[in-house]
Amino acid sequence: MIDYTREKTSDIDLNNHTPMIQQYLSIKSSYPEILLFYRMGDFYELFYEDAKKVSELLDIALTTRGNSAGNPIPMAGIPYHALDNYLNKLMQLGESVAICEQIGETSKCRSLVERKVVRIVTPGTITDESLLPERKDNLIAAIIMNSSGYGYATLDIGSGNFIISEFNKIDIMDSEIQRTNPAELLYPEDFEELKLIKHLPVIRRRPVWEFDLDTACQQLNLHFGTRDLKGFGVEDANLAIRAAGCLIQYVKDTQKTSLPHINSIHIEHQKDIVIIDAATRRNLEITQNFSGTSENTLVSVIDKTVTPMGSRMLKRWLNMPLRNNLKIKKRQEAVLELKEISIEEVKSLLRPVGDLERILARLALYTARPRDLSGMRNALRQLPKLKLALVKVQSPLIIGLMRQLGEFSELSKLLEKAIIETPPLLIRDGAVIATGYSSELDKLRSLSEGTNEYLSLLEINERKKLGTDSLKVGFNRVHGYYIQINSNHSHLVPIHYIRSQTLKNVQRYITPELKKYENSMMTARARSLLLEKKLYNEILEFIIPYLKSLQSCSASLSEIDVLSNLAERAYTLNYCRPILKEDPCIKIINGRHPVVEQVIKEPFIANSLELSPNRRMIIITGPNMGGKSTYMRQAALIVLLACVGSYVPAEKMNIGPLDRIFTRIGAADDLALGRSTFMIEMIETANIMHNATANSLVLIDEIGRGTSTYDGLSLAWSCVEKLAKSIKAMTLFSTHYFELTKLTKTIEGVFNIHFNVIEYENNIIFMHKIQEGASNKSYGLAVAALAGIPKEIIKNASEKLRQLEYASDITKDTYHNKCIANNQLTNKNSIIQKLSDINPDLISPYQALKLIYDLKSLI
Repeated sequence: MIDYTREKTSDIDLNNHTPMIQQYLSIKSSYPEILLFYRMGDFYELFYEDAKKVSELLDIALTTRGNSAGNPIPMAGIPYHALDNYLNKLMQLGESVAICEQIGETSKCRSLVERKVVRIVTPGTITDESLLPERKDNLIAAIIMNSSGYGYATLDIGSGNFIISEFNKIDIMDSEIQRTNPAELLYPEDFEELKLIKHLPVIRRRPVWEFDLDTACQQLNLHFGTRDLKGFGVEDANLAIRAAGCLIQYVKDTQKTSLPHINSIHIEHQKDIVIIDAATRRNLEITQNFSGTSENTLVSVIDKTVTPMGSRMLKRWLNMPLRNNLKIKKRQEAVLELKEISIEEVKSLLRPVGDLERILARLALYTARPRDLSGMRNALRQLPKLKLALVKVQSPLIIGLMRQLGEFSELSKLLEKAIIETPPLLIRDGAVIATGYSSELDKLRSLSEGTNEYLSLLEINERKKLGTDSLKVGFNRVHGYYIQINSNHSHLVPIHYIRSQTLKNVQRYITPELKKYENSMMTARARSLLLEKKLYNEILEFIIPYLKSLQSCSASLSEIDVLSNLAERAYTLNYCRPILKEDPCIKIINGRHPVVEQVIKEPFIANSLELSPNRRMIIITGPNMGGKSTYMRQAALIVLLACVGSYVPAEKMNIGPLDRIFTRIGAADDLALGRSTFMIEMIETANIMHNATANSLVLIDEIGRGTSTYDGLSLAWSCVEKLAKSIKAMTLFSTHYFELTKLTKTIEGVFNIHFNVIEYENNIIFMHKIQEGASNKSYGLAVAALAGIPKEIIKNASEKLRQLEYASDITKDTYHNKCIANNQLTNKNSIIQKLSDINPDLISPYQALKLIYDLKSLI
């Protein structure tokens, strides 16, 4: 076995190698940490460590290419035409690739052909249609921190969306990273909070100077062609600008070209959106379920958009609900009007638009393919029809979007005239430019396209001259055109035939006339393809000045798609329009869980909810499987949809201002970080206690289950008091600790509801309907029986339950009597007095535990 591990490319002496390997190693030295695809003819080759790595990752053969400097050179390669397939696999594995092309003409180059890296493909900067997730944003991000907080910048190179933001708390920064979920993230060498980013698929450490403020401003002004950043309204966001400067320079370095489609930078303020932390996003299963797929998520129900760019925009909306009632109202009005017209007509007009957003990005980067141009043409064809379909709509939002669609008559005419209806995938295949667009191209094509007719006529004439039907005229890639005759007829061959090839039973010949025609035809084909490429590039150049207005058009089409989708969902699923209020409140009449009602076969049982300043906390009791968790998630999803501007699954809804949504629902061990279920539960609870406000919606389900009963009860009790008395957040608190239901007597604004159950012949029937007041029973054993727990275990558990309940009832009296009977107890009088003064309905768990501890130590 050959040892490929001796040398690393960084340690190799170039002087000991062949000119080709010297060139490879010289280029590779500039890209030591990424794979180098080195073009050699019809293949991209990799050498040394890159070859070994790619061989393992892609499961391709690892070979050698002779010896250089006395050692075998590891080599692996892929066909150039299969590049996209292999890039796709490598991007999914988090790898980056430098594409090194031959830029010199091999036919004219007697020595080593010139090569250079023309682009670098990284997980966060891919734009190829085949490499990108169609209905999901693909972001690259940069982060920086100092004592005042965090600066964050994200860029979607596929759309040009360049967004910055600043955060002063680590939990909000974490939430934003979870929301944006960048495919690639840049961070400075001195970044201290690595725990924030280490879960991401690709993180890259960058020199600290790349985040320097002056350097960042210079890079951004250079890119946008501005003197300063005041026109973008971001000049005060210095920390975020530092991240943005590093990001734009990195993207320029990888793309090796200008980025005209990135023509603006936008700042997002946390005060404008309802913040949803990572735990809440996970618990509500907005875009991804607990298994990591999109099945049975909110998106799976709500997203029926007809364009990929519309789908991506809808996901952004769902992950960034609005706090601005004016913007929400505008969306609601647009949905209302779209409900009244033919939604299906609008959707049918939008469907051919396709992914115009990403087409424009590829055009800006000069990587657009012929089908991108035909896709743009299809989109532009729809604009007049769409404007006509929406001409009667009076919604200010829709009217504004219609204006942004713009007019592209000249561009449309060019694309209609220049590009055939269904072009091939690549320009190198030819036959992209339509007949009639260029007279010169038409002439060259006529020469090459007349080949079949010419050869057929030649074959007929030569057969007549020689008097044999065995004569054939053919072509192969090695010898070109030839005349083939059976060997037993070779005596008929005239003197001007020149033998080119001898095969079994046949002879092949060429003639001066045939060779001359072949040369002219080959020249015509080559000239035709060169001219076609030239015309294609001219069309791309013609489109570039339209780029900014086309991006506005694309964004408007995406938003119309989202709004018409919300209108269709409202109509189809019988959703209602929420009423926006200025005072804090959440009132839902007969609300339904948007996902569960679509999954279950039986009718969904609707339930109402009311939260207000006078009714800020609802303690929910009832059996497992009774519907508590569904009810709580249902409330959060309805609120989320309302803040997006969507209609909601309810008969009626009122909603006031909201700043955050918190959930503490379910948990699992995080073994990788050494955190138990209880620890995760406490971390999430701590986040709520530190950050919730009076305008927050808080959902807490079964807190304290991961520890002992008394510890859990004490924690739950204290959390209820904190939320109800101090924070005063709008809270749904689900529990099996029935002691908590007594807090309605001592804390203002706390109410009880429960999910009812009917007992019948030792069985229980879940009604899934809420009722005011507290539940008086848990029904845990009944649920266990339904789950299939053996009957003898249920019977034994029932007996233990009776014993525990009896012991609980007599505990207080027992300790009280013992205390009185023991005249020698120190402090007995004070303890007895405390017990006598206690109202058993109002004692807190902490007080009870302390008194019992004191009594135990004395008895």
